[in-house]
Amino acid sequence: MRKYDLITPEGTKDFLFEECLVRREIEQELHQMFRSKGYSELTTPGLEFFDVFQSESGHYPQERLYKLTDSKGRLLVLRPESTMPIARVAATRLRDAALPLRLYYNQSVYRFEPALKGRSDELTQMGIELLGSSSYLADVEMVTTAIESLAACSGDDTSFSLELGDAGVFKELMGELNATPEERENIRYLIETKNYPALNDVLDTMGDGKIVASLKKLPALFGGEEVFEKASQLYSSERIDEILKDLRKLYEDISAVIGKGRLTVDLGMVNNADYYTGVIIKGYLEGYGEEVLSGGRYNKLLSDFGYDIPATGFAINVDAVANVRLKSHTVCVQPADAVVFAASGYEIKAVTVAKELRDKGQIVEYALFDTMKLVREYAKEKGIGRIVVVGEEVTEVE
Repeated sequence: MRKYDLITPEGTKDFLFEECLVRREIEQELHQMFRSKGYSELTTPGLEFFDVFQSESGHYPQERLYKLTDSKGRLLVLRPESTMPIARVAATRLRDAALPLRLYYNQSVYRFEPALKGRSDELTQMGIELLGSSSYLADVEMVTTAIESLAACSGDDTSFSLELGDAGVFKELMGELNATPEERENIRYLIETKNYPALNDVLDTMGDGKIVASLKKLPALFGGEEVFEKASQLYSSERIDEILKDLRKLYEDISAVIGKGRLTVDLGMVNNADYYTGVIIKGYLEGYGEEVLSGGRYNKLLSDFGYDIPATGFAINVDAVANVRLKSHTVCVQPADAVVFAASGYEIKAVTVAKELRDKGQIVEYALFDTMKLVREYAKEKGIGRIVVVGEEVTEVE
């Protein structure tokens, strides 16, 4: 007995008409932008070996992976994100390519999301990866490209915002804490979600030193320029002072691009992907409660694949952007310009006539009905203004 033949699996959905149209518009806008900046497109397989996502720097929680086996019994997963597969490609097929490498992608990712969160297990991502440079200009390129992408996605220059952070602050503090890998991951998650009570409970079991006190306050270090002063008073070391100095310079430079009103600093932004090593970003659109863009610098990930080069990048949730655009813009599927009705025996001639109209840039359908009465009813229902009748002669009626 079939029980699930009329529904989609949890976390997935069908996209119809206007939804497909607006998604395609967004993808085309981003394609053009990325190409204009010298990025080349690549696509990785939807299926990858489990090992790709279990590197030292990029360990992906296996409970969030869709898993299956191949004909040889090897463990495969549906691609849960795009950066690690691209790192694999760069370390193998693109190893001899000139650096820096500018790559972009447009593909689906699959991962189990928490129940009752309203998130999709399948989503379309577009993003860029800049491989082979650790320069400040590379970070500026990444952040300013993110800003341009958000502006394109929002349709204007006002209804988006950007958060800046640096994963190095969290990593430096955690490097001084005596904690197991499981405890570290739990602390990272609690800081990322700004769960203050649970974070305090966990850290209270680890003493009352300066590192513990700093980690407790890390989620609250978000806002404007004042965050840097608060952070410098909280904990100081040569490396953390250097990170804050560099991040402050980036904040000031990016403020000149989009203004301080739409730019915030969040030192508690540690991100779900643990491979980030430096500057991290999140982008938001008005009308959507979660980030639609996220990414940052990951200088160690490619070394796990045997290719030790720095990298940075970001990904855009195309489905989330489409959701926002559908709320704020009227999107209509364009009706056909004409419908061609073939009299009996003139079907091939009708094909020729329709092709001639399409060659002129028109949208043309065939009228798959036996009578003109039905053709007229169909044209009226679909909003098609012209009916082309093909017989001995070719005539038009409205």
